[in-house]
Amino acid sequence: MKKVLLFATMLLVFVVTVPNPVRAEQQPEMIAEKMAVKFTRGLANTFTSVVELPKQTVLTVRDMGAAGYLIGPIKGVGMTIYRGFVGVVETVFCVVPQPGYYDPLMDPPYVWQGWEPKRDTSQVISEGK
Repeated sequence: MKKVLLFATMLLVFVVTVPNPVRAEQQPEMIAEKMAVKFTRGLANTFTSVVELPKQTVLTVRDMGAAGYLIGPIKGVGMTIYRGFVGVVETVFCVVPQPGYYDPLMDPPYVWQGWEPKRDTSQVISEGK
């Protein structure tokens, strides 16, 4: 029992003290700014997540043709749920510097980004042969 209590105490001390050197390097103003960006990104993703439905439909039709009219809305519903969930998580946990010190949880970080067409690398590959 003493070993378990000692292990739990050491684990708690480790978890509490390890993140402190990382925070010491950043100015408090920068930390507050990054928290605010994460909070606003979370709110934006929560309230604009419904835009994923038409976005995924348009992108899937552009990439797959007529089959995209069936697959796109399905992808859109999934991405709407995913972006909404990520938005809520980023809003609630805006003070937590995870992942990668307030980096976005998904790519692209906002629904209005990521509309550019995919790069076609087939010509580059065929020219190299």
